[in-house]
Amino acid sequence: MDFSYSDEQRMLADLVTRVVADHYAFDAREGYIASPEGHSPDVWAQFAELGLLAVPFSETAGGFDGGGAELMVVAEGLGRGLVVEPYLGRIVLAGCFLDGALDDAAKADTLEPLITGEARWALAVHEPAGRYDPYWIETTAVKDGQGWHLSGRKATVLAGDSADHLIVIARTSGDNPAQSGLSAFWVDADTAGVRRTGYTTIDGQRAAEIWLDDVAVDADALIGVEDEAGTALEYALDRGVVALCAEAAGAMEIACDLTLDYLKERKQFGVPIGSFQALQHRMVDMRMNLEKVRSLTLWAACSLDGDATERRQRLASAKTMVGTAGRKLAEEAIQLFGGMGMMDESSVAHYAKRIIMIDHYLGDANFHKDRLLRMLAEESVALASGKADRAA
Repeated sequence: MDFSYSDEQRMLADLVTRVVADHYAFDAREGYIASPEGHSPDVWAQFAELGLLAVPFSETAGGFDGGGAELMVVAEGLGRGLVVEPYLGRIVLAGCFLDGALDDAAKADTLEPLITGEARWALAVHEPAGRYDPYWIETTAVKDGQGWHLSGRKATVLAGDSADHLIVIARTSGDNPAQSGLSAFWVDADTAGVRRTGYTTIDGQRAAEIWLDDVAVDADALIGVEDEAGTALEYALDRGVVALCAEAAGAMEIACDLTLDYLKERKQFGVPIGSFQALQHRMVDMRMNLEKVRSLTLWAACSLDGDATERRQRLASAKTMVGTAGRKLAEEAIQLFGGMGMMDESSVAHYAKRIIMIDHYLGDANFHKDRLLRMLAEESVALASGKADRAA
């Protein structure tokens, strides 16, 4: 099977590489993180101008109808530059949810301001009690004569600190952790009863804790169909996992390159330490971990529009590998750098932080490994049951 990029995908990769190289020098990145926005509005505007914000969206939404491979190309390039622009939270999670939930007539009008870089959305889904489970939703939405009243708390809402509009996932029927019975609501961030605390994460991203205290919204704040937001939520989260895995692959690649350069430059006993066979073996192990992540990510990315069971298994496999192989690579990079790898002035330390923190976004390795094992066990039981029925 040919996994090489097409001409269009290579052009997209070159575009991302150029814009990141032009704007994401190490010192510039530190300045973006320290700014009030936590990123560069100028860079974000250029992303919009170059069409990068339109990549994951369908043509009916005004996007480029990019698939998993195109999303992987963009995210991997962002990972190489440790980009802190809110691409994951604002475009992949919030934007793809809207793309999956809205009808064709509403998509273009709603998503056009997002694609042009003007609108600022955030997907508020995960909750403290649910930990990594996106379907454990204790936030409630109670219908009254005028609309809805929302109450609950959302945790680690990516890009939620700067969002003008929130997509709040609430349970309107059923019990946790059922995927059914979930509804989504458009809530302006300045609505009475909405409280949020923004913060910078360890890896330089921005997120927020959000409380909803009997927030009243109109009936038309409901996004899509009541009780059926679970399908669009899965659509967005699946693309979020691919983007995270691809970003991890990009960051891991640069961490490997930085470590190899250091091994060639650092000398002991009058020779570069990279000449020591034991360190060469460790460097090879780092590259092997990178290729494991990249291969499984591509496998998952190519499955986004395929069979649901295969897609879920492959996404869980890729995210599990990011959490295990990615952490191993990050730790090796720090150890091979020695004390220099622990300093904020060393860029490899920031790549290590990002790689390890990616493990904790949208479910860590243990969460996805358990999910994968459950799916495989269910598949095994179904196959055994089918064989028994045929034998009977």
